[in-house]
Amino acid sequence: MGKKYEPVDLSKIKTYPLSERKNLVKVGDFGKVGKAGASFKGFLDSLPDILATRDFRAVVEAIVSARRKNKPVVFAMGAHVIKCGLNPIVIDLVKKGVITAVAMHGAGMVHDVEVALIGETSEDVQEGLKRGTFGMVKETGEVINEAINEGVQRGLGIGEAVGKKLIALNPPHLEHSILAASVRMDIPVTVHVAIGTDITHTHPNVDGAALGKGSLTDFCILTSVVSDLRDGGVYLNVGSAVILPEVFLKALTAARNLGHRVENFTTVNMDFIQHYRPCQNVVKRPTTEPGSKGYALTGHHEIMIPLLAQAVLEELG
Repeated sequence: MGKKYEPVDLSKIKTYPLSERKNLVKVGDFGKVGKAGASFKGFLDSLPDILATRDFRAVVEAIVSARRKNKPVVFAMGAHVIKCGLNPIVIDLVKKGVITAVAMHGAGMVHDVEVALIGETSEDVQEGLKRGTFGMVKETGEVINEAINEGVQRGLGIGEAVGKKLIALNPPHLEHSILAASVRMDIPVTVHVAIGTDITHTHPNVDGAALGKGSLTDFCILTSVVSDLRDGGVYLNVGSAVILPEVFLKALTAARNLGHRVENFTTVNMDFIQHYRPCQNVVKRPTTEPGSKGYALTGHHEIMIPLLAQAVLEELG
């Protein structure tokens, strides 16, 4: 037979004054009604100082502080950033010295090169798979693989090799290449490939040894950049769900293993879905020591990145 329970007597509940309670939301943090024709700074100031807005402002402050202290701001980007039409925004931040290092994976490199070559990118994968033509365009494979094969022989990483190749070719839309802009601004630009994941790995002139050596060189360059994040640097992972978060975690542990005290820095993951690896390997695990902080900003790249860029430029003046 089950135990019998009598209803509790709510008349005996103890209460206390509302004025004594600690509250998380206050009218002073509320948003302000926007005005037609207001400035961008006016718009930012009108946002409520609550939740994601507070994190957004903290990220802006971290980037601004990093540049004023001459610390790195690393922009590690997935290919979707390019497919959202954001090359001009990223390039502007590179030229203005806000972004001091760029990292991308192989797909980002492919789209960046195709944009530079013809001003277009992103094929219909499903249609190409039916015909066995997906990824088989001639120029993309030729330019990228030749650049890597030649560059590795000169001791270059993939990012620098492909960026220099584009500059030498001077294609019609070179001004839209993040790789080329990074090389021209003489900042580290690295490409981290997983062999078999990119369309250029199926082309006749691919060289696995060159891919591996070039990507390893870029890993070592990125590790050097990561070692300089201490005391105010910022690392942004933008739209890479697997490869770049894993690369960052290994670069960070390698830097610390080599004796660099990488602490007191900021990490940011920006994506329209918060995935496991970026949250763990970028936002949480690297920032457990006092002084470091990780942020997750959720939203579509085509909206969030221009907002972040403009907010940073407003603060830097």
